[in-house]
Amino acid sequence: MAKKGFAKDIQKLTLANKNFRKVLYTGEHLQLVNMTLQPGEEIGEEVHEDRDQFFRFEEGQGVVVIDGKKNKIADELGVIVPAGAKHNVINTGEGPLRMYTIYGPPEHKDKTVHKTKEIAERDEEQDHFDGVTTE
Repeated sequence: MAKKGFAKDIQKLTLANKNFRKVLYTGEHLQLVNMTLQPGEEIGEEVHEDRDQFFRFEEGQGVVVIDGKKNKIADELGVIVPAGAKHNVINTGEGPLRMYTIYGPPEHKDKTVHKTKEIAERDEEQDHFDGVTTE
């Protein structure tokens, strides 16, 4: 069976996203996820020992902290967080901070949607990647 992959307007999907987290595509080695942080909200400090992570910010203002170094972010900025780095993304603006992120390897179950950070934290254990891909 031939695979289709993912070929969609990621900027449009990111700008329309109102969920804290929405998994758009899960491959065997990468995962594409939309995220939106509300004013004052943050992802929360985390470390991924086994995966690099790429962020692309489409709307809003904030800060990405990588191993204690603060990096200002705004529209159309990209950031790579290497595996093993302690990091956090914080919305410092007055409106939503909208981004997409790519993990390698995948972290969440395919098609996961968390409307809020609170729901994401509550469901964290049950929503870890289970090996099932989009196609």
